[in-house]
Amino acid sequence: MAESVGLPFGAWIVVTDVAGRNPGLLAGLAVVWLLIAIRKLATGSVSALLMISALVLTLQTAVVIFTGNVWIYLLQFPLANLAMCVFFARTAPTRKPLVAQLAAEVVALKQPETAPPGLHRFFQGATWFWAGLFLLLTLGMAVMMVTEPFKLFMLVSTAATIALMLVGAAVCVIWFLAVVRRLGIRLRFSAT
Repeated sequence: MAESVGLPFGAWIVVTDVAGRNPGLLAGLAVVWLLIAIRKLATGSVSALLMISALVLTLQTAVVIFTGNVWIYLLQFPLANLAMCVFFARTAPTRKPLVAQLAAEVVALKQPETAPPGLHRFFQGATWFWAGLFLLLTLGMAVMMVTEPFKLFMLVSTAATIALMLVGAAVCVIWFLAVVRRLGIRLRFSAT
């Protein structure tokens, strides 16, 4: 979250106050791509969330600069959340729900080849849960986009996104631990 939202937003705020809207947008975009370069050099990989954020932000920044319409930039927030909602929902009923993939990528949680069905149901349920959170963010941001001034929208949408992500992560961790305990599974995290 800090890489894909917090740091670019901070750069945008600071540079916008000093140099104006377009330099602020470009500064936020530059921070995202700089983080991608640093991660690629340091670890050899880039998280899917950071890459998605960079691509969406690049497209929206280009559109705003070339059209001069800030509302198009604001549209990225509900549209990005709607895309995430669809992406999570699309993978939820499959054999590889997105939450299971993210657990493997973010915290190196490896599932056994013959995982208990209860564990797979958890990952499917958690993926539906995240789809619902992103839908909630989409609706909230769509309303705020047309009712709030630009700076207030940016501040409130960022705070709401971070708060919902933290609450969602806490709910999933507690839920996961309850499922693991109920199924009698021992946790082992990969060293790589």
